[in-house]
Amino acid sequence: MDVSFLGGPQPQRGVGVVAPFDFALDRELWRWVPDEISLHLTRTPFVPVEVSLDLARLVSEHETLDEAVRALTAAEPEVLAYACTSGSFVGGIAGERAMCDAMRRAAELPAVTTSGALLEALAELGARRVALVTPYTASVTESLEAFLAEAGTTVTGRAYLGLTRHIWKVPYRDVAAMAREAAGRSADVLFISCTNLPTYDVIPQLEAELRIPVISANQVTMWAALKRLGTHAVGPYQALLDPAARRQWPLPPHLPQGPLPEGRLTEGRLSEGQLSEGQLPEGQQEGWA
Repeated sequence: MDVSFLGGPQPQRGVGVVAPFDFALDRELWRWVPDEISLHLTRTPFVPVEVSLDLARLVSEHETLDEAVRALTAAEPEVLAYACTSGSFVGGIAGERAMCDAMRRAAELPAVTTSGALLEALAELGARRVALVTPYTASVTESLEAFLAEAGTTVTGRAYLGLTRHIWKVPYRDVAAMAREAAGRSADVLFISCTNLPTYDVIPQLEAELRIPVISANQVTMWAALKRLGTHAVGPYQALLDPAARRQWPLPPHLPQGPLPEGRLTEGRLSEGQLSEGQLPEGQQEGWA
């Protein structure tokens, strides 16, 4: 059958993505991307280090970024995104800005990092008080808190898992449990950190339950990168992506909107024993009850 009349595929605009070597959620990134945009992903070189502040420093070295960005330029992207939260907050505000500058110099393209995108998203939502959910250890979580404090943002509550590997295997039920643990009456927004933590399907459900905007590392990264292309990320009724979704809460989120459930914690760490590999079939990452 002659298909020459179709004229070939439609032109695509590209986003070049640099991710850590253990990144396993390529499919999740694509879910926020409209059809006319392509993602071109590359990974940093493997290093035999578990998730930690040391790993965050290794995967964000400027020499590593330079090599990754130069490899991406062959695909001719129009914008660059560094998709790693810890790697982009471990050096503080100055370190994040230096990473963007290094990527821009290597390719002469606009560049964004996950942590820089987080600050942009907080400004977009007018949020100054943030509840945190992370899969990290205490030290990495505290580094994220320090980054936010440097930006003038207050952390009102947190929950973390203490994981050093296999973060992409965490099911939605554990993400939701951490969100309920961290969120409180005074938070303007809940942030779910780590680009290797699945979040796409859980965001709308948590927003409806907690009655505050919920943002995640992968979501803000794609939102900020696509904004630089003059286009929009796509997602089902997520407050960051849809201004109409922000109007579902009639009162400012820091004001009382009903009784707080008993047993609500403002800080905590879930048991790692809940996350043994035998409890994490792949299908559980696609939804939660």
